[in-house]
Amino acid sequence: MIVPTLEEEGRIGRLVASLVGEADEVIVTDGGSRDGTAREAEAAGARVVVGPPGRGGQLNRGAARARSPILLFLHADTTLPPGSLGRIRDAVAAGAIGGGFTVRFEGRGWRFALGSWLASRRTRRYRLPLGDQAQFVTRPAFEAVGGFPDWPILEDLEFARRLRKQGLVAILEPPVSTSARRFVAQGPVRTVALNWVIFVGYYLGISPHRLARLYRPAGGRTERDEAVPSPAAPGRSSESLR
Repeated sequence: MIVPTLEEEGRIGRLVASLVGEADEVIVTDGGSRDGTAREAEAAGARVVVGPPGRGGQLNRGAARARSPILLFLHADTTLPPGSLGRIRDAVAAGAIGGGFTVRFEGRGWRFALGSWLASRRTRRYRLPLGDQAQFVTRPAFEAVGGFPDWPILEDLEFARRLRKQGLVAILEPPVSTSARRFVAQGPVRTVALNWVIFVGYYLGISPHRLARLYRPAGGRTERDEAVPSPAAPGRSSESLR
């Protein structure tokens, strides 16, 4: 299990402690946190890899250190439902080369419920789970697609698209639970509208580096703030584009 982080002190220790013993291995790949993220993760039982910021590169460095034949990429603010690792193993045994889960955004109210429903429906329809949906992949398939692109944004979508071309992508239930802090900070309407603008730009072939300038962070230092020298870089290390 590979967890990318940037300044997740106070959160990462609890996550690692909940995973150690259940997962074959827990690797935290940090993008240069200035707080105690790396120390906290190591104390909780994770192997820690430290390198330059940028989630695609962080995930690739973690995968290079992993020994498991199945790679699971988990964001620091995403929680797996019980029995997830068994479901992943069963999916691979049944012929899947990778996949992810449907998603439930944390928060009360119809806006969060609608966002969860739309994201999960999109995932089931197109079989393109994103980074906050616990993407998993077999080692041969990961190598066949060349890992994650070192992009400032949308590396998870590009990875999922490449993976879908290689074979069966499984979409698993029940959903993972993930933070909705961008929805809260920026408002659901603005967030959804901006995300769709970026998605459309991606499919039209606009450079991810140009699209990243549209994606202003919800606040705080992020792994991409360092990777993209722009005041409008993507959100925190544990969030994905929605």
